[in-house]
Amino acid sequence: MRIFATEKTACRWATVFSAAVLLFISPYAGSVATAAGATAAIAPDFVLKNGTGQNIRLWELRGQVVMINFWATWCGPCREEMPQLEKLYRQYQKTGFSVIGVNVDDNKDNAIGLSKKLGTSFPILFDQDKQVSKLYKVDAMPSSVLIDRDGKLRYLHRGYKPGYENDYQSEVRALLKE
Repeated sequence: MRIFATEKTACRWATVFSAAVLLFISPYAGSVATAAGATAAIAPDFVLKNGTGQNIRLWELRGQVVMINFWATWCGPCREEMPQLEKLYRQYQKTGFSVIGVNVDDNKDNAIGLSKKLGTSFPILFDQDKQVSKLYKVDAMPSSVLIDRDGKLRYLHRGYKPGYENDYQSEVRALLKE
């Protein structure tokens, strides 16, 4: 099953759909990108398979700061961001930080190949039926969610441009200190 015929169609869809989704999720806007002590929504739990077919459950990572990065092989900014996420993962993994890459491609072999080519060591999970992406209201590629040690959604990032990794690093450091 293929959602978009071309990357251009995907971009057009994301632009049009973004406005509608923003209206829908605006009640969450105050709970994402919160300051310490503010109320945040609990991250929805999910189970997805990794490249070897093993089930990985989000709640098994409770107690860690977790970044969920939704990405696709057809997404240029996703490919550009992945090495930055790998650096962040390697830098903070030993201090209680995890990255989970959630790939939305229909063909997981493409994602496995690109992940190997880019040298990612964090887990790549496969959301081929797009149910987890829907659960997290993903409307742009890439999209990243930062979850605190208590399982609360704290930061949401849509898209990627060089330099965003500086924001990620600041947010991860702050969450690790809590």
